[in-house]
Amino acid sequence: MSEKGTRLPMDESRGHLMVNIARMAYQQDRSLVEIAQETGLNRWQVSRLLQEARDLGVVRIEIVPRSARRTGLETELQKAFGIRDAVVVPQGQDDVAQAAGQYLASVKPRPRTVGVSWGRTMANVAHWLPPQWNDGVDVVQINGTVAPIPGSAHHNDVAQIFAQKGNGRVIPLPVPAIVGERLTREVLEKDRIVADVLKIARSAQMLAFSLGGLNEDSVLLRSGNILRAEMGALLRAGAVGDILGRFIDRRGRIVDPDLDARTIGLSLADLKNRDRVVGIAAGPEKHEVVLGALQAGLINVLVTDEGTASFALEHAHDR
Repeated sequence: MSEKGTRLPMDESRGHLMVNIARMAYQQDRSLVEIAQETGLNRWQVSRLLQEARDLGVVRIEIVPRSARRTGLETELQKAFGIRDAVVVPQGQDDVAQAAGQYLASVKPRPRTVGVSWGRTMANVAHWLPPQWNDGVDVVQINGTVAPIPGSAHHNDVAQIFAQKGNGRVIPLPVPAIVGERLTREVLEKDRIVADVLKIARSAQMLAFSLGGLNEDSVLLRSGNILRAEMGALLRAGAVGDILGRFIDRRGRIVDPDLDARTIGLSLADLKNRDRVVGIAAGPEKHEVVLGALQAGLINVLVTDEGTASFALEHAHDR
């Protein structure tokens, strides 16, 4: 004998019911019995609607074989640096961005507030982030922004795309990444709107950002946030890249306190002892900044390529 349940609607409300059931099943991890009890349907009807959602593309299930990841390197990174998790793919910035999007979508329980940076890598991560990866998430920008750069479309739209795909809202940080004077930064951070955004950023359950290299392709250089002379001084001081616009050496230490005092957003101290801080980077130009971030405990999740992971492990005990 079949289970009794409410007759399934055949009009537009069927689509709404399908989406609601899919969210309960795949985002809230609820069983068929629990969904049936809440909706008044029977388990067969719930199962039928879930199958229909898959057939229509409302739900897309992607299986990523673990063989595509370098699990041995992931385990070694966790042991060597005491990090929470690592995702290592063979090579390619696009593959790393895709892996990062999949990782962020897999985090359970789903974070209610996520802090993100901007930039080309993060724009690529946002592209690969699956639709419906969250439901009602607050996405806060955690560092100041830069002026639009020709050829770098959407690098400032990261938080907005994260929020749109997570059925949530974006909380922008409407200030420059780096200002001309320390006093300017202090005044801006005291502004009520800016202070409120930074307070939310410091309470976010998960942070995700790319690690910047120090070369001619730097967005901070191309946008004019740092001058060519400043870049030269940073290189001479031992800088290997930046984290949220804060330039570090191979040990993860700030190399220019004056420039750091003019930088708006979360500080390096704000990154420590957090629940989940995800650093994303790939390519030889990011090797040393990744090593510095790991050495200083500025990230506890790393998504990267095989070459970068191997470099970090080779130099894990450098002095």
